[in-house]
Amino acid sequence: MNAFNSVPLSGIFRSGIFISVVMLALLGLPQIAQAQWRATVGAQSESLGRQALAFLPNELWIHAGDNVTWTFDSDEIHTVTFQRPGQIRLAFQVGCPGFASDGSGSFNGTTCISTPPVARGQSFTITFPTTGNFKLVCLVHANMTGVVHVLDLSQPLPYGQDFYDDQAAEQRKSLLLDDDHDRGHHHDSDHEHSGINTVMAGVGEVSANGGGFQTLIVARFMEPTKVIHAGETVEWTNFDPLARHTITFGLPPLNPVAPINTTRDTDGALHGTVNSNADNVHSGVIGAAPQDQVGLPAPPIGVTRFRVTFPNPGEFPYICVIHNGLGMKGKVIVIP
Repeated sequence: MNAFNSVPLSGIFRSGIFISVVMLALLGLPQIAQAQWRATVGAQSESLGRQALAFLPNELWIHAGDNVTWTFDSDEIHTVTFQRPGQIRLAFQVGCPGFASDGSGSFNGTTCISTPPVARGQSFTITFPTTGNFKLVCLVHANMTGVVHVLDLSQPLPYGQDFYDDQAAEQRKSLLLDDDHDRGHHHDSDHEHSGINTVMAGVGEVSANGGGFQTLIVARFMEPTKVIHAGETVEWTNFDPLARHTITFGLPPLNPVAPINTTRDTDGALHGTVNSNADNVHSGVIGAAPQDQVGLPAPPIGVTRFRVTFPNPGEFPYICVIHNGLGMKGKVIVIP
């Protein structure tokens, strides 16, 4: 008699029923689904003049295996970038792997990943397969950071998507409605010189929370139209702690960084002369130097002022080539 024949048929049936019951029970267990989270990159006022340089919200707690979709919501360009710990800050996405054609990628801390610099309407999704605390940065704006906390599946998450949606809305409102931008409507009383007309070339404010830094910039020339007499000079000063701007007369240059047709005054300000609308005079980027950091060489003083003398009557439009698409422009009217 073989082994099979030695087992009673009733035992075989009972074993089969037991296996079937176990399989059905396993199939009936709830599966741990990969969660999909949402966040926003940037925000702006209806006029485009106020730009929130921020991840909204800029701090998330998720589980390993979850993914986050960041949707870009401003005409100002940004990146979503995760670099390796201690990695030297990159220039845009150089040195990072790209995303798949569907805008998805994965990050586990061993190699960086970055979107290209993009504007409103695009979305990118990153999956986080391993636990860790990962810093989020925008490579276009230095003071735009956040963090994603990736927890083990055994750990409960402190918040759900509704909380993050509400937090993003609150942060957006707080940044865009910041009353400090009203400083731009006041004259620069601390820097008045006889015969010099002054224009504020942008204002802004950097703030911080538990997730990182967020910034408001006002991409506007305050009192952008100036009426002066022939032979007078107009002075532009950048009051923004982060954003760089240009004052450009004539054709927009291919390289916005380098000044065109300027000299340097004894106090370090750049100076140009516009005789006619055929002249190309460009400030290059003006703005404050990066903040000093302990243990690192002190950066040189930034060029924050640009002056232009107008010998002849006429109307002379100017723009910021970096933020012209947001409506940052003005005009100097020169009368005899």
